[in-house]
Amino acid sequence: MQRFTLPRDLYFGENALDYLKTLEGTKAVLVLGGGSMRRFGFVDKVLENLKCANIEVQLIENVEPDPSVETVMAGAKLMSEFNPDWIIAMGGGSPIDAAKAMWVFYEHPTATFEEICVPFSFPKLRNKAKFIAIPSTSGTATEVTAFAVITDYATGVKWPLADFEITPDVAIVDPSLAETMPAKLIAHTGMDALTHAVEAYVGTIHQPFTDPLALEAIKIVFDRLKASYAGDMKAREDMHYGQCMAGMAFSNALLGIVHSMAHKTGAAFSTGHIPHGCANAIYLPYVIKYNAKADATRYGNIGRFVGMVGDDASIVEQLCARIDEYNLSLGIPANLKEFGIEENEFLEKVSKISTLTLGDACTGTNPRTPTHEEMVKLLTCCYYGTEVNF
Repeated sequence: MQRFTLPRDLYFGENALDYLKTLEGTKAVLVLGGGSMRRFGFVDKVLENLKCANIEVQLIENVEPDPSVETVMAGAKLMSEFNPDWIIAMGGGSPIDAAKAMWVFYEHPTATFEEICVPFSFPKLRNKAKFIAIPSTSGTATEVTAFAVITDYATGVKWPLADFEITPDVAIVDPSLAETMPAKLIAHTGMDALTHAVEAYVGTIHQPFTDPLALEAIKIVFDRLKASYAGDMKAREDMHYGQCMAGMAFSNALLGIVHSMAHKTGAAFSTGHIPHGCANAIYLPYVIKYNAKADATRYGNIGRFVGMVGDDASIVEQLCARIDEYNLSLGIPANLKEFGIEENEFLEKVSKISTLTLGDACTGTNPRTPTHEEMVKLLTCCYYGTEVNF
């Protein structure tokens, strides 16, 4: 038996934020990132709408990119003191993911972070509050997913939290928020969305309800990402919806080792953090070639859906070439060495990173099961940009 779960309601299109005027409740916490939502006037609009609904609001601001365990616990403590019946998170993936984790500890203050790192083991939520997610970026799709990523900086490991309990109750996908994204963020989040859709489609628990969403999301990214990157606002709106569709797919079909690798390398190197979407973009063509050596059938389906012709093996090459070309045109490095990771540090850490990657929650649904030796080889290919031939 499989499950397909989405938010109870999704509001989208121009002025979708106005839904907040109709909200029923008494108190809401608004969780925000570094300040862009305030600069562009969206915080004021949300506060005005909540005032119309007679809801008292407490702000939690300045959630950092790749939010930490400490940020989560501090936010949960504030929620416990304020006692909201709505948790509203607005911004990129980081404040929304952080707010999801805060929600767990607000409702269950005796839970531990180690306990919720076990996939699909969360306690029941919605005893105190419901959750609204308002994305400002077009990639993570955390507004419709059962996932959050929290970083333990003491160990340098990103932990993907997974449970349908943290699927938001309401998603507000208002394209005006996406219009404010800088070009680099458009590139990274767009390739993140592509990776979500591809991994959802080829993974071991894909299903009839997720396949159409994944395929359409892939087509939207290939058709619209470059135009969005160049400043076309209609394309940016299309990408905002396409990434949401990719999220609907992967929240139910799960992901694969592209994400496992990105989770375990993002904060692993002293030369600097690798943005999640950038890491996915780098790893995706290497992983496609690795997986396709076991079975290229579903990659062939993807290619034919977006207009490619040929047998499955030929389409794998075409698909990877297109991703490489997109990365180049979007200013994304072709490999980790080009990104700037130092060779000595990579070689020192690759074995441990491989072990952590194999234990990541996303690895279990990858269409090919890697050994430790294969993971070391695959990461090494991603570092030097060499061909995957195993």
